[in-house]
Amino acid sequence: MSAPLYALVAYVHNSVGRFVEQLRRDLHPEHPCLPAHVTVLPPRPLQATAEQAQRLIQEVCRGVEPFEVGMGDVETFAPSTPTVFIRVDHAAYRLRELHDMLNQGALQFEEPWPYMPHLTIVKLAEAEAAFRAAEISRQRWTRYNGSRQILIDELTFVCEGNGEPSWIDLAPIRLGSRLAHTPK
Repeated sequence: MSAPLYALVAYVHNSVGRFVEQLRRDLHPEHPCLPAHVTVLPPRPLQATAEQAQRLIQEVCRGVEPFEVGMGDVETFAPSTPTVFIRVDHAAYRLRELHDMLNQGALQFEEPWPYMPHLTIVKLAEAEAAFRAAEISRQRWTRYNGSRQILIDELTFVCEGNGEPSWIDLAPIRLGSRLAHTPK
């Protein structure tokens, strides 16, 4: 049995996130309904305990103030990987910097591909299906009239679940040094 994989994501709860979740349901209805997110650290085994990794994330995130990114065009990683996504084009460097600051210690991992900030729409079984889904996604994204900005103010540390592709939220971690107030 292999060690579980961990990742760090920024959930997208605004209109862009709702658009992507609906598009995913339309393109691949049998796929589990995963929340829209931008991956900051792609899946990886840990080099220490989950608690040590979480402390590292909290320490790094305390020194990074919330920021906005802008979404660009629909693209695909096919034929390498049959994934369709929306590229982060405005302020993508902020996500790359955050990725690089976090890819150390307990979270250090030699990733198979260079990190590219994006919002996944759907991952399919084959490249041809991804090319078709990318074309439909481009048409719909062109007609989308909402804001294309995403506020990155909280990351969520997640762990791979059992069985179907699923992820379990372990801890939300706010960016910035101010203390978050929790409503009662």
